[in-house]
Amino acid sequence: MLQKEIGIDLGTVNVLVYVRGAGIVLQEPSVVALTVNESRIVAVGEEAKSMLGRTPDAIEVVRPMRDGVIADYQITEAMLRYFIKKATGGVRMFKPKVMISVPFGVTSVESRAVHEAAVAAGGATRDVHLIPEPIAAAFGAGMPVNTPTGNMVLDLGGGTTEAAVVSMNGIVVANSVRVGGVRMDEAIVAYIRKKYSLAIGEPTAEEIKFRLGAAIPLEEEIEMEIQGRDQVAGLPRTIRIRSTEITEALQEPLSAIVGVVKSVLEKTPPELASDIIDRGMALVGGGALLRRIDQLITKETGVAAYVAEAPMACVAMGAGKALENYAIIRRSIGGL
Repeated sequence: MLQKEIGIDLGTVNVLVYVRGAGIVLQEPSVVALTVNESRIVAVGEEAKSMLGRTPDAIEVVRPMRDGVIADYQITEAMLRYFIKKATGGVRMFKPKVMISVPFGVTSVESRAVHEAAVAAGGATRDVHLIPEPIAAAFGAGMPVNTPTGNMVLDLGGGTTEAAVVSMNGIVVANSVRVGGVRMDEAIVAYIRKKYSLAIGEPTAEEIKFRLGAAIPLEEEIEMEIQGRDQVAGLPRTIRIRSTEITEALQEPLSAIVGVVKSVLEKTPPELASDIIDRGMALVGGGALLRRIDQLITKETGVAAYVAEAPMACVAMGAGKALENYAIIRRSIGGL
């Protein structure tokens, strides 16, 4: 009762924290602002994200996670400490039990770095566990993961996209590609630079993706005005862009996502494949919020795809639920 149990989705773009009995208590960008000379942390999360592209030379804004794994250990540890303290309410007599998701296929060095960062950030050494993201995502999407049936999940994260077939609390077949929300933003930046000779920042590209982005052209086209710097004149300029243009800009990352789904379906055992045809596949992660992505996956694979309830929260919720059932699933995730 005195020891809190928390599940953490330590993502490239966002960190989400689930606390047993309270649900999702924190969702903030995995962004840190620090001074260049002293590496002193100035802001974390939402506050740091608001500084992206707006800071003087003395302050640097960084993402300590890249492609779902730790790129900067010390900054990740400080960020985790901040989020764990915020989620658990500061000083506590007992260190929390923690379950953190890690991408499928991480190396032992990468998984050890996550474990050590979580311990240094406030978790008890014996009470910090890791779980592969596809299993956590399936748990969070409410799939019957503990039964001998095929459950397919597509986790569209910020740094990576992972497709997996889960059965009996374990991964039967899975594949991942280092393409996600960040790559989509970069594709939008490159498209607008090439077509309009206009330089825009990452926050603008992300806003365009949310407001205009679609995997398949929309019936009714929508438009928005954006501002950037003209690459020829070097002066600020405003243009109007359309949703069909953004759909065109996203074709390359979307084809990579479809490719990873197909590669998993090709390797799925026949008995489990028939289950997946009957049940469909769940889409989770921030990328699942892209308009009509479920229709694109269904059209390209022939398997019905649906967006899970609260797709962004699924991995954190699943990590928390897995911790509650750790005695049952420990054999399946014991290698982590």
